[in-house]
Amino acid sequence: MDISARFAPFQKLANDLLPLVSDGVDDAAHDAAHLVRVWDNVRAISAKEGGTLKVLAAATLLHDCVNVPKDSPERPVASRLAADKAAGILHRCGWCDITIAAVTHAIEAHSFSAQIRPVSTEARILQDADRLDAIGYTGVARCFYVSGRLGRALYDPEDPDASNRDLNDLKFAIDHFRSKLLKLSGSFQTETGQALAKARHGVVEDFLNGFLAEVSPVRPDS
Repeated sequence: MDISARFAPFQKLANDLLPLVSDGVDDAAHDAAHLVRVWDNVRAISAKEGGTLKVLAAATLLHDCVNVPKDSPERPVASRLAADKAAGILHRCGWCDITIAAVTHAIEAHSFSAQIRPVSTEARILQDADRLDAIGYTGVARCFYVSGRLGRALYDPEDPDASNRDLNDLKFAIDHFRSKLLKLSGSFQTETGQALAKARHGVVEDFLNGFLAEVSPVRPDS
């Protein structure tokens, strides 16, 4: 598949930037397919919320140009590192400082871990677009993919729903649903993003309930 063609009408921009964004990390949760999904979300939100599409295209293409593993102590600064790298790339491409600043703010503010408030339309759209990819069917798949890479168990067989223990998504993948994924829909910045998130939130909720029903220990009759 020609990935750059999926970024229409910014195929040339994608063709120029995509070779520059890889930092050698093999991570299917933040690969080119992720960029395409985020761009699709960006376009869906921008169609109703506005924003400058060229800024959004560059921010989408570069928002994960520095990939810090989920279990790294540097994870909270990953978006700042990506913004710094993106600024250098866009300077070399001849972009003006004002437009670069718009792109880098969107990149800095997109991350859940960074806790930076998005103040521009583009930053709000990118944050929503990226968070949409963390919930719904795709978000469920990505959660288990990342947990598998980090060697985490699917669930605690003694207490799958954490009714008698603290949630621990560093150890059990299913705990990540309640510790993060089911909280995301309440953090969306745009009305369009909120509406899209509501449907995807339901998918995550239904999966969690169904999964726990299947794996919960059978209690013998007393």
